[in-house]
Amino acid sequence: MFDSSSNAEPLATPALAGAEEREHAAALSALREPMIVFSHVSISFDGRPVLEDVSFSVNHGQTLCILGRSGVGKSVALRILMGFLKPDEGSVHVEGQEITTLGEEGMRAIRKRVTMVFQNGALFDSLSVRENVAFPLRERGGLDEEQIQQEVDRLIGLVGAEDTVEALPASLSTGRKRAVAIARALAARPEVVLYDEPTTMVDPIIARRLGDLIQRLKRQLGFTSIVVTHDMRVAERLADQVLFLHQGRAQFFGPLEGFVGSSDPHIQQFLNLDAYLLPSE
Repeated sequence: MFDSSSNAEPLATPALAGAEEREHAAALSALREPMIVFSHVSISFDGRPVLEDVSFSVNHGQTLCILGRSGVGKSVALRILMGFLKPDEGSVHVEGQEITTLGEEGMRAIRKRVTMVFQNGALFDSLSVRENVAFPLRERGGLDEEQIQQEVDRLIGLVGAEDTVEALPASLSTGRKRAVAIARALAARPEVVLYDEPTTMVDPIIARRLGDLIQRLKRQLGFTSIVVTHDMRVAERLADQVLFLHQGRAQFFGPLEGFVGSSDPHIQQFLNLDAYLLPSE
């Protein structure tokens, strides 16, 4: 029996312990340098500026949504981060490491930490869903075949695609392909996941499910994420921070609340157009 006269302290309740752990993790994250930093990044194609003097940062465990109309350089920012493109000016750091000067071998090490879910899924057409998800596990090594299959089943279950395991990508809907692409990205055990327009070309119900999936993965696995989207519903569900690009420039960078409440005419035009074009669920 607990003796109230003793100096012993009662154990914290699970709820309190969980809250304290979250506060401790948040405090530690605040002390660390940002996971990703773009500093004064510019890039042009055929003399046409696509990104001009763009700066932003993403802290550990945060989700940044990059918003803007088509053709403003949203996906280009992701391709720079993956090393597929080199900026003309500026620097890009991943947890303090400059990546714009790295060669292919150095970028391979970065891509083990940063992975991308492409808009088209980028799945191997000749491999089943199971084999697509298994591919990064085999490439990384360290697991026997039974362990690989157990991990594949876990990841496919995590994204809710259990009924597709033996299917080929061509037979899947766009939403299913994206869910499988997320499972394959997770198989690489990344620290950062980049999503390129995850809800484009899918109906509002599937878009909501994909948004919920990305949010659930963030909560459960603690990923740092960047989501390129034109969909404010996705941003409202996911964003800790928003980067709004207009004509290649960072028109806004900051919390979602500040973006929605901005009086900037370009932002208001984007918000009003988005509300008009998106059908209600």
